[in-house]
Amino acid sequence: MSEIAEIIETLEIKIQKLFIKMNDLEERNQALQQEIKISIQSHQNQTLAYEALKKDFETLKITNSLLGSEDYKRDTKLKINSLIREIDYCIAQLAD
Repeated sequence: MSEIAEIIETLEIKIQKLFIKMNDLEERNQALQQEIKISIQSHQNQTLAYEALKKDFETLKITNSLLGSEDYKRDTKLKINSLIREIDYCIAQLAD
């Protein structure tokens, strides 16, 4: 009978260790999920900042070419032509 009691006691100890390990793993999982959320938010912020800088760069290129720089003259002409086409389209829509 004492062998059964020892086996049961050993099993209880192992089960307690497993529960402790499971709780530790759950806490680690939650911490990692929180890190993932922070990383995703950081990535989104960086993407937005990148897009804003990209738009600023395009604006600076156009401004630079309008001020007489030869570097981005072609890009500026294409952008102006695109804007003119959009304006013509809007006028045509208003005329209908």
